[in-house]
Amino acid sequence: MFKKSILLTFIISMVITTNANAGEEVNVYSYRQPFLVKPLFDLFTKDTGIKVNVVFAKKGMAERLAREGKYSPADVLLTTDISRLIELHDRNLLQTFNSSIINKAVPNQYRAQDDTWFALTTRVRNIYSAKRLGHIDINYEDLADIKYKGRICTRSGKHPYNVALVASMIAEHGEAQTLIWLEKVKANLARKPQGSDRAQVQAIHQNFCDISLGNSYYFGKMLNDDKQKIWAEAVNINFPNQKNRGAHVNISGMALAKYSPNQENAKALMEFLVSKPAQQLYAETNMEYPVRVDVKPSALVASWGEFKADDLSLEAIAKHRKTALKLIDKAQFDL
Repeated sequence: MFKKSILLTFIISMVITTNANAGEEVNVYSYRQPFLVKPLFDLFTKDTGIKVNVVFAKKGMAERLAREGKYSPADVLLTTDISRLIELHDRNLLQTFNSSIINKAVPNQYRAQDDTWFALTTRVRNIYSAKRLGHIDINYEDLADIKYKGRICTRSGKHPYNVALVASMIAEHGEAQTLIWLEKVKANLARKPQGSDRAQVQAIHQNFCDISLGNSYYFGKMLNDDKQKIWAEAVNINFPNQKNRGAHVNISGMALAKYSPNQENAKALMEFLVSKPAQQLYAETNMEYPVRVDVKPSALVASWGEFKADDLSLEAIAKHRKTALKLIDKAQFDL
């Protein structure tokens, strides 16, 4: 099985490389689903004539790149959160790309200081509440309040979205206080952590709990899904910590692969992805917030209201990722 996997990877890489040599092309490894990025790539090809070849994956990008080494056909890497970008960075799988176009478009807090990765879109780690509670003024810290005992639902504490949130808590409050917070939140859970962010909203609809954590874009996706709309209509979306540091924000991002064989085309694609037309299309398609401050979110996303975001850089937050995982284990959060 292992030999077959290596052979399959080699064949796919050879096919991509052969195709790339046939004309102006660029190769993308992506954690983002095809329907989210295809419209962007089609527009890029239309504008530039450069064909975009895409390999989609649910996991294992870093392992694949490390296995392929300098023979990797990958040019541009697209990820779904900061944790995966940091993993690629820490494994020395990225290269620096200093672009005045990207630096102007992407705020400092949403890009690496060594210019190895950049945000494309942002999403808030919201707190959803049962409609009957109305919109609530709530902080992440409040999830530890005993008044929410037996009323909170969440996915695994070890999911990258929650790990990033815990890392932000460490950055704000320190390791000791964050561990206490995790233990108290665990004590307030209505059930063992499970499922996806959408499953937590479904649980509120089914009266299993009153409060849940969830990324902002899932709310838009549920409202646009005939089967899941009833779940979304059972909750309000709340932006936490609006009277203090602001809501925790994560990103989808991009990076230039260390051994990119088509660097000029890769750089052209990366700069295109932060252009106004691409940012607007990306935001409309995925219900996320554009990373550019001069591009508005979709009408649906804008209808949720403006919010204050935590201005601490994601790079600073990500430094606490390993400690966050350690604390989640220490609190036995998922057990």
